[in-house]
Amino acid sequence: MDVGLWQSLTFRDADAAMGWLSAIGFQERAVYRDEKDPSTIVHAELVWPKGGGLMLGSFAEQPDWPKQPGTGATYLVCDDCDEVFRRAVAAGATVLREPADQDYGGRSASVQDVEGNLWSMGTYAGE
Repeated sequence: MDVGLWQSLTFRDADAAMGWLSAIGFQERAVYRDEKDPSTIVHAELVWPKGGGLMLGSFAEQPDWPKQPGTGATYLVCDDCDEVFRRAVAAGATVLREPADQDYGGRSASVQDVEGNLWSMGTYAGE
């Protein structure tokens, strides 16, 4: 699958994050673990059914990559935002905005994952 844009996030518990992401509909494509510490995910790729993907890994202090866990925001284009929202909340997300029809078109909702990242899901795919 060739896609032009990948979101990148770090997680303190990358295995739990991958479980949550799978629960809302991401599909695991690759996972690479540290040979000395298999609980550390060095790099993982998950694809979204509507296109695009997410690269993630376990958080480690790195001066050249200061991204902190829980500081990302992502918008997922989906066919049924109510269903993705329901699965996200069932998997442990905090509700920020219930599903609602939007003036600009489409339907969307927002949640916060267990590490603080913001996730919006909606049927609006842009103009």
